[in-house]
Amino acid sequence: MAEAVSRYASWNEMAHNLAYVCWALGILIVLGYLVRLSTVPDSKDKYDFINRYEVNFLWYGSLVLILGACFFFNGNIVELTVIHLFVRGFLTAMLGIIAALIVQNLLKFYYPFFIEKRLKVLRYRPRISPKTGKPMKLLSEEEEDVHLDEGMQAEENLYSVDYDVWKDEETGFIKIEKYAGHLHAIQCPECNYQTFKVMREEIIKQPTELEEGELIKHYQCSYCGYKARKNVVLKQQVKTPEAATATPA
Repeated sequence: MAEAVSRYASWNEMAHNLAYVCWALGILIVLGYLVRLSTVPDSKDKYDFINRYEVNFLWYGSLVLILGACFFFNGNIVELTVIHLFVRGFLTAMLGIIAALIVQNLLKFYYPFFIEKRLKVLRYRPRISPKTGKPMKLLSEEEEDVHLDEGMQAEENLYSVDYDVWKDEETGFIKIEKYAGHLHAIQCPECNYQTFKVMREEIIKQPTELEEGELIKHYQCSYCGYKARKNVVLKQQVKTPEAATATPA
């Protein structure tokens, strides 16, 4: 009896220690990401870093924290039989899976609302000219075309890529930043989750130098399955000189 009690006490202590290690590791994963993010000085680079890594780091950190909770839950054993082992293992696995699914859904369906606002702020934060140290101007869709070559304009017309063109009006310095055309889903008009995105695009009329074209964007919600489509006018093809002073970021 004394030997069994000692064995349980040793297991309980080890389980608690493992829980603390997991919790510390989970917190370090998130803190490490935040520290790395704080060292990214450029707004565009920070935009790309958040978009590429943030959800993954939060997911991995959450999984480690949940694992720690599972160890802690199993760190107070006072009696262990075959039935107790099965029940405890089953409950631990189910609670862990439920917690992971809750976190996964939060990151997939709710977190995009939060991250989209931050990314929008970063994307449209005034860029500083390396020539003068002054804020640059973000050109409009019409103004930026002269600085984009035909291939870049074609990408924008098909909504596969979106370019932002910043100009230092004092020196004429140009900075072009490249963004994916469908990086993020938008809010679904049916379920209101941020899960409504373009699944495919269909060109029904090619644009020419004389006439505008037409494209149909097919949307679908990955949560409720709601579908819709939208007709989009494609701008006429305009031949413009290449911008020798600019390169995509």
